[in-house]
Amino acid sequence: MKKNWVLSQESFDALLKWLSPDRDEAGQIYEAIRLRLIRIFTARACTEAEDLADETMNRVASKLPGIDGTYSGDPAVYFYAVANNVHLEFLRRKPPAAVPVAVDEDADREDEFRCLEECLNALSVENRDLVVQYYQDERQAKINHRKLLARRLGIAPNALRIRACRIRVSLLKCVKKCLGEKIE
Repeated sequence: MKKNWVLSQESFDALLKWLSPDRDEAGQIYEAIRLRLIRIFTARACTEAEDLADETMNRVASKLPGIDGTYSGDPAVYFYAVANNVHLEFLRRKPPAAVPVAVDEDADREDEFRCLEECLNALSVENRDLVVQYYQDERQAKINHRKLLARRLGIAPNALRIRACRIRVSLLKCVKKCLGEKIE
């Protein structure tokens, strides 16, 4: 997947303007398209549905200068076409999931939680608080909490998602390293 392009505030503003001249309406359209993309990726059994939806949104934003004056029709259709390409790339890079081997799950879970706790404690207080708050609640409560968290931090929701994803990736590496040292 292409990860070399980062969504800037100017690009995000241009994307919203392309969706609708009214910023509030554009925000609602953006969220509706993003939620639809998440549903599409989830229905296609993608384990990283939110990340793939964000990647789709970023790609459309990166292509916007080239299509802004020439594209006619519903912008959502363009997003869905880009999502198909993102999905195909996801399938190429993801090998089929291996069948899990039955192991003593209680002992493994304890080790995982111990490693997660150690890795959380290794984070800065700011990053630890952000990731814990970001992943709390479920469904609509989670969405509402994330919007409040983004407002409180003074950043866009997409920037919050990116920040939380980066912290999560570093936590995952730390936990794998911790578990790997014990196993190997």
